Amino acid sequence: MRYLTLANQLTILRIMLIPALVLLMVYGYLGAALLVFLIAGVTDALDGLIARVTSQPTSLGAWLDPMADKLLLVTTFIVLTLPQVELTNHVPLWLTVLLISRDIVIVGVVAIVSLAVGPRTFRPSLLGKLATATFILTSVVFMYYNWRMETSPVVDVAVWTALALTLVSSGDYFFRLRRLINEPPA
Repeated sequence: MRYLTLANQLTILRIMLIPALVLLMVYGYLGAALLVFLIAGVTDALDGLIARVTSQPTSLGAWLDPMADKLLLVTTFIVLTLPQVELTNHVPLWLTVLLISRDIVIVGVVAIVSLAVGPRTFRPSLLGKLATATFILTSVVFMYYNWRMETSPVVDVAVWTALALTLVSSGDYFFRLRRLINEPPA
């Protein structure tokens, strides 16, 4: 089986764009940073589509794709939170900590369950995907208004929407995980 498929190459490109995104934001090239983030988003949409259309999903891609998404979002949220980075709008620290904590807890609990009761197939839920889409949109909103050097009520709506979906999707994951623990191994 070939592992370095076009889909996986796009995922690797997304990971490689992260340092460029950070440097552009830190040095104040906010329009270029927004463009890099959008390009990374396009690679995210394309890699899954290409893997399905070409019937070339790989185990490497199954691990790399969500890792790339998490790295991109967590890194973006961290940089948008740092008070040392000159921005008009900063992501509240509590939201960034909540987002990172949610991901760490979910991954940790799934790993512990897999080790303790055997391997389980734990697919992302619709609410989890909606939360991720909201984090992406929140990042775009912050980056856009920072590039424009404007404040906006849209930024506040993005923060509170991200908070709500973080809490709801976290609860959903734990209810689903509880059911999954009681199922026989796959």
